[in-house]
Amino acid sequence: MAFTDASLVALRVFREVAERGTLTAAATALGYTQSAVSRQIAALERAAGVELLERRHDGVRLTTAGRLVLRRAAVVVDEIDAGTRELAGLPDDESTVRLGWFATAGAWLVPRALMALGRTHPSITVITREGSTPALVRALRAGTLDVALIASAPPFRAPDDETPALEVDTLVERSLRVAVPAVHPLARNDYIDVEDLRGQRWISGPGDPWVMGVWPGLGERPVVAHTARDWLAKLQLVAAGFGITTIPASLVAVAPAGVRVLPVRGGPAEQRRVLLARLPGPVPEPVARLAAALRAVVVETE
Repeated sequence: MAFTDASLVALRVFREVAERGTLTAAATALGYTQSAVSRQIAALERAAGVELLERRHDGVRLTTAGRLVLRRAAVVVDEIDAGTRELAGLPDDESTVRLGWFATAGAWLVPRALMALGRTHPSITVITREGSTPALVRALRAGTLDVALIASAPPFRAPDDETPALEVDTLVERSLRVAVPAVHPLARNDYIDVEDLRGQRWISGPGDPWVMGVWPGLGERPVVAHTARDWLAKLQLVAAGFGITTIPASLVAVAPAGVRVLPVRGGPAEQRRVLLARLPGPVPEPVARLAAALRAVVVETE
């Protein structure tokens, strides 16, 4: 079997697996069974004559050949979809930008940038979706996002080690802070000593608690009282007095009543970066316009 025999369905399935990171997640997104997804991937690998995926305990990773096929598959699928729209008499999507963003960016940066862009360039349509940084990076690689806002914590490094390297611009770097109930003893001053954070009850996100809610570098096993993915839910739990949590300084302006957001003194400064990432290559004008709007919001809020 030659690679030219690869079906469009198999290419779509492969693209979805590359984006989702697991066969199970791809099957759910496509409405297929996992075995159906596995069969399509197997057929594509037979056509290519090489393995395209490295099966691991935590999902799949593209092989070198898989990355090559993904780049080609993205082009083929996008061209077929464009032809389908044209035959149906639908407008092209050259003025559409697909933007991915991490959770807290949706609280301040994304809405303001979209409003500004809508005033200056109403012909540009922006389609957005939230995701974790690894998921957004996979979507960029799969060609289902044009640009993505991703978060980065020290030590600052490239979002992934794939080639070609993503084009990454730092929009802003701000300090990490701690949100405490307004009636908490830690709320009495204008800052918190890092030593006073020991033994506190934390409200964390899923995954690594030091990344998603607990102050880094405390040197103790944190007491996680509550776990929530949504930043607003975490802050509402703080307001209700159920614990404390870390948030980026950019969220100070949108913290709910009953919450004080304070800097931490002592120990190394904890910084967080907001990055704008995309695949290398020419930048379409709508993407450049959106990037400019995002940068303008950052400047306004400095």
